[in-house]
Amino acid sequence: MSRGIDIDRGAANIRRGTHIDETSYRDKRRSFQINGRIALDMLDSGEVMEVKASSTLEKPARMQLLYYLWYLDHILDIQREGVLAYPAERKREEVSLTDENAAAVEETICGIIEVVESDTPPELEKKPYCDSCLYQDICWL
Repeated sequence: MSRGIDIDRGAANIRRGTHIDETSYRDKRRSFQINGRIALDMLDSGEVMEVKASSTLEKPARMQLLYYLWYLDHILDIQREGVLAYPAERKREEVSLTDENAAAVEETICGIIEVVESDTPPELEKKPYCDSCLYQDICWL
């Protein structure tokens, strides 16, 4: 995205995820844009919620939610708990920003900045989710 390359927003997986996000928990959560940097959903209970179509990539989904909690805490001095939900699987997970999780978020932010500021991409490494990734055509040309 830092280079102006984005996924195909019309791809079936993206449309499915968007549909699940738009139709799940709609009566219990509100969406907010914060500082033009993040868009998050807040449950009426005050918890931050992230809705995903599948738990296949659970670690990135959890890290996304942790980033939102970190941003609220470290940038805005607002402490919140989080909920990671997979409605199609009827699965929910409570997520808290611990000191360990905050350190992982900060390490990830530093890694992202390092990649973005680099003149060349990182070494190509085949991972289990590459075959279903919407960026695979870019990586494996």
